[in-house]
Amino acid sequence: MTDDFRPRPIDDLLAIMARLRDPAGGCPWDREQTFATIAPYTIEEAYEVADAIERGDLPDLQDELGDLLLQVVFHSRMAEEAGAFAFADVVGSICSKMIRRHPGVFGDAEVADAAAQTVAWEDHKARERASKAKASDSAGSAAGRASVVDGVPVALPALTRAVKIQKRVGRVGFDWPEAAQVIDKIEEELEEVRVELAAAPRDEARVVEEIGDLLFAVANLARKAGVDPESALRHANAKFERRFRAVEDLLEKQGKSPENSSLDEMEALWGRVKRDLRG
Repeated sequence: MTDDFRPRPIDDLLAIMARLRDPAGGCPWDREQTFATIAPYTIEEAYEVADAIERGDLPDLQDELGDLLLQVVFHSRMAEEAGAFAFADVVGSICSKMIRRHPGVFGDAEVADAAAQTVAWEDHKARERASKAKASDSAGSAAGRASVVDGVPVALPALTRAVKIQKRVGRVGFDWPEAAQVIDKIEEELEEVRVELAAAPRDEARVVEEIGDLLFAVANLARKAGVDPESALRHANAKFERRFRAVEDLLEKQGKSPENSSLDEMEALWGRVKRDLRG
């Protein structure tokens, strides 16, 4: 049997998933899965899409988008089996949402530019959240008033979630006017970390709390600078890996390895690698 890469309609993928989940003749692994067990794979596939984009690998991006689409189909199939909704309902929901949130395209509203569209989008989302909160309150299922920070998914990467929270509160005026003020806050938080690290005895819970505050402030600086902190950190990770691999290569030429080299030796090679890569 050979792989068949011809273009296919979405119905083929839906049929394949239904077959995999078939209680009688399906795949034992696929049949055993639940929303909870599949969720980590969904998150992983989204990251692999981002990685392919970061590397500029379009053939790999095609493949990874297929893997991500499979996750949507998988969740939809399980929901259909539970009588909750089907893939067509998912498509219907997102189509309706995109039409609602683009009144400048599908309605008679005037949207000047991309920045104005972003504001309109966030305003619409805020109205939808308020409407949902009101409906929940009417049904007796809400505890207290709706909050500006309601609905920011807890499962998001922490840096991404920090920025989303900061954007939410910034929209109601709880924000530093200038990036320079955020830098002052970072310096303040860094000093608090120093104090906790020097404390005797050291309170580990306080150290965790202060480092968390520092990271939150750095995420805020990235937001104010128009930088995605997750993307910036991915770049930093990749740069560090490149440089350390180069250090390992230089050590190998000397007949050595990181394990039997001193920190001073590796630091000296690190500085050389930085200069070479910059040049």
